[in-house]
Formats: sequence, C-alpha cells, structure tokens
Amino acid sequence: MSGMKQWKIMIVDDHDMVRAGLRTYLMLEPKFDVVAEAANGAEALALLRGGSAEMRPELILMDLMMPIMDGVETTGAIMKEFPEMKIVMLTSFLEDEKVVAAVEAGAVSYVLKTVSAEELIYAISGAVKGMPVMTADVSQALTRGLRQRTTQGDDEGLTEREKEVLLLIAEGRANKEIADELHISIKTVKTHVSNLLMKCDLEDRTQLAVLAHRKGWVKTG
Repeated sequence: MSGMKQWKIMIVDDHDMVRAGLRTYLMLEPKFDVVAEAANGAEALALLRGGSAEMRPELILMDLMMPIMDGVETTGAIMKEFPEMKIVMLTSFLEDEKVVAAVEAGAVSYVLKTVSAEELIYAISGAVKGMPVMTADVSQALTRGLRQRTTQGDDEGLTEREKEVLLLIAEGRANKEIADELHISIKTVKTHVSNLLMKCDLEDRTQLAVLAHRKGWVKTG
C-alpha cells in the first residue's frame, strides 16, 4: 500500500510448517513484508551477511530451540554484527533462565507460540519500535529468573517519580501513555527516561525494563 511504512521481517525456525504459518499470518498485515526465511541460526546469519542493505530485514522472529545455532546464540551473534536489528524470540518453552538468556542476548520480546495471531502482531508492532511486549506469564518468568542473579544497589539512586516512570516502561508503555498515566508532559517523560538511562548506565528502554524486573519492582500478581 502506498504511503504505508512496511517493516521487513525474517522468520527463523527449523520447522517448515511453523514458518509457513507465520508467513501466512504476517501476509495479512500490509505493514509487514516477509523478505527472508531460515531454518537455523547459521543460515540466518549467512543470509544477513550476504544480502543487500536495502533488503535486510528490520525484525527477526527467532525460534528458541534449533539445531546448529539456537535462538539465544544466534541473537547474540546478530546483535554484535547488526545492533540495530529487532529480535522477537518465539518459542514453546517458558523456562525462567531461557527467558533471561534471550533478553540478555538482545531480544526485544519473548513470545510463546501459543499466542493468538492478534497478540503476535501486537508484539511485533511494539518490537519494531523498540518497545518490549511480554505476556504476564513471560514477565513473571523473567522476574523469577532475574531475581536469582546478583543485584547491585537497592534503588540505583532513583527518585520516586523516576521509579514510577521505570515501572511503566517495564510494562511496555509508550511515552504518551506514561505522560497520561502520571499527568505530566511528554517532554518531562523524556527527561525522566534520559535521567534513568544515565543513572543506571544503560542504553535503551529494553535494558531499563530488564533492570526493573531484576530488582523485583515489577508486580507479577
């Protein structure tokens, strides 16, 4: 459709039927364009390295469990070479450590294959904007996994308002939604986000969300 931004997507999964199903879902959305498919991580890397910059995908739907190179290893390798890439981990497995490993490797979101087509589209739409989208069960698994890790200081020197903004970021809220929730301007929200990144020595919103989970500040009940 003319005038509409199309996001180029690669599907990486070792099952032909899964790739076909995902491709069918995504073809129904005019804003998505499936430009490549791979059956494992090594094949995905080869396609990224060999393809033209113009046709390089902007987002990858990545299976977690694959032969040759699994999703976590592949995600880490891709993020080193193509740091602007957005990756959504799509899997049947909900294990605390796997969720943590996927996020730490650079995945924006971690989505179960049992989600509906609408939920998947929502997760992809958020991911292309760099906004983490996770269902409640995935969020809880991330929190449990991160709580087992060694933590730093209690509050990172954050103000109460900064903590409020951080928790809303962890919920995947956009700046406008945070502004509406806290009755402040979008400019003020942006200032808080900048301060959070500086104080926590982090680079993006996804890392802030991970921090909130690791500290146990996100309610999972």
